[in-house]
Amino acid sequence: MPMTLDGQLVVAISSRALFDFEEENTVFEQVSEQAYRQLQLDRLDVTAPPGVAFSLVKKLLAFNQPGADRLVEVVMLSRNDPVSGMRIFRSAHETGIPLQRGVFTRGRNPFGYLRPLGAHLFLSANESDVRQALAAGFPAARVLTESVQASNSHPHEVRIAFDGDAVLFSDEAERVYQSQGLDAFQQHESQRAADPLPDGPFKPLLAALHRLQQADNPHMRIRTALVTARSAPAHERAIRTLMRWNIEVDEVLFLGGLEKGGFLREFEPDFFFDDQTGHVNSAAQHVPAGHVHSGVANP
Repeated sequence: MPMTLDGQLVVAISSRALFDFEEENTVFEQVSEQAYRQLQLDRLDVTAPPGVAFSLVKKLLAFNQPGADRLVEVVMLSRNDPVSGMRIFRSAHETGIPLQRGVFTRGRNPFGYLRPLGAHLFLSANESDVRQALAAGFPAARVLTESVQASNSHPHEVRIAFDGDAVLFSDEAERVYQSQGLDAFQQHESQRAADPLPDGPFKPLLAALHRLQQADNPHMRIRTALVTARSAPAHERAIRTLMRWNIEVDEVLFLGGLEKGGFLREFEPDFFFDDQTGHVNSAAQHVPAGHVHSGVANP
């Protein structure tokens, strides 16, 4: 009987999201693909330093316990060539990442392989790949490789923070705000407080994380946060939407337009997802962050 990833949280990730390959990428962009490939071959025995999503991946994989069914699968999905792939697998082994599967397309867009993988998340430093993955219906974010590394202060807890509109929820309300202003937005949401917001691109990931949390692993847990520019009275619709989904989040921050970076620094997520570049750039100064190219803010 063939292997299957059914029932597992599946994360597809590019090499530059998992490891710090910025120096090698500069060679690729400024010299040539051949020079890049040779550099990776020359550094085959040099363990690559951790990248922005390294902490997130390592902690998620810690949900897999010896002798038990696997709960999480991480698959390398990369534009790299197979030769460069050897260094990626070696670096994963040396840094304690039990990476087993990988797809290397040598320059071709790899997002099409998300479907047979059944991926719940795709992280990449390539904006085009992320856009196409989102368009195909997969939660995906462009990793800001300049982000600071995650804190090591909570080794047995995966912390993930999400923006609301255009990320967990659709951009329905955001469109009202963009076209008519704050007062109209508040009125729109107050009048529809009992109506659930339509699903956003990252609802499937939040649902998968919720299922993973229900596995009740004694060694690892997940802590989620909704970090949104909403404030009262627009708060109620967001909370009621999560209740209708039967999904709980641990923390909700209704910031009413305050800059998110400082609050995220206190939450210490292993990753934060937002659709607006201003929020993502601010967050990246404090925590690992990714841009979700979704909604009216990203035409």
